[in-house]
Amino acid sequence: MLIPPKPANESARIETLRSLKILDTAPEERFDRLTRLAKRLFGVPIALVSLVDENRQWFKSCVGLEATETPRDVSFCAHAIAQDDILLIPDARADERFHDNPLVVDEPGIRFYAGCPLTVPNGSKLGTLCLIDVRPRELDDEDRALLRDLACMAEQELAAVQLATMDELTLLSNRRGFEALAQHALNVCRRLERQASLLFFDLNDFKQINDTYGHAEGDRALATFAEVLRSELRDSDVIGRLGGDEFVALLTDAQGTHTEDVVARLHRALTARNRAAERGYDIRFSVGHTDFDPARHASIADLLASSDSRMYAHKQSLKSAARGARH
Repeated sequence: MLIPPKPANESARIETLRSLKILDTAPEERFDRLTRLAKRLFGVPIALVSLVDENRQWFKSCVGLEATETPRDVSFCAHAIAQDDILLIPDARADERFHDNPLVVDEPGIRFYAGCPLTVPNGSKLGTLCLIDVRPRELDDEDRALLRDLACMAEQELAAVQLATMDELTLLSNRRGFEALAQHALNVCRRLERQASLLFFDLNDFKQINDTYGHAEGDRALATFAEVLRSELRDSDVIGRLGGDEFVALLTDAQGTHTEDVVARLHRALTARNRAAERGYDIRFSVGHTDFDPARHASIADLLASSDSRMYAHKQSLKSAARGARH
């Protein structure tokens, strides 16, 4: 048996999946109708909407199987998300990747598998819509096209879930998505006694950009700042736009001088963007940061409140310095 490879964007993929808050949720008719339809159209005993988590595959919808999840290492779907098109296994006993897989050797006795990756708008493959049979079989071109169509419907449902947790303009997590994902990351830091730091950003004079250059230009400024955050921070950092011109980032395994280095790097990157763009205005920010202290911060909300207050103090100090320079 071969252990499935991990996609190149694994950290971002897991971040996207967790931000949806869909794992371990109750069955939903919009997904169940797809697996029922797939089971009937293809005449297979088992059809699944499977989501591949860090160490498991979990079934958002499942017909014909009692289990709700399996380890990722034995998951057929974990192999499927490593490619762009349908993974077709006509007879698992004749495939070196799966012939001694416990899901083949024991219950449910998989022979045939066909899984189409489910891709959300940011490009992450979160899982599959898959067909399973206990007898070997094939899919012809028409069957493959039909499976892709059903998978597209499942992707649309996942995209609807994602839009509820993602900011459409910047493609960062929105407040709901950020708080869910950051709280999960904070819980891990608490359990493993790891450091973390929260940065709270607010763009300076953003209203003036909107008033002078129009809201379309304001949107471009927001998108540009989001791009800088995404490019300069690590894949493991949790980034979000809370709304308006407020952005946040939870840095894990980071504290003190590392956080200061990150802020300095963001300033340099933004300065380079401003110089290259020659828009007539500069994108600048105020920032407040708080190092995670398990004794003082029970939740991500506590870190947000502290960093927001420190950001406001930083903004006021910048305004005072600007007034002093004019006099």
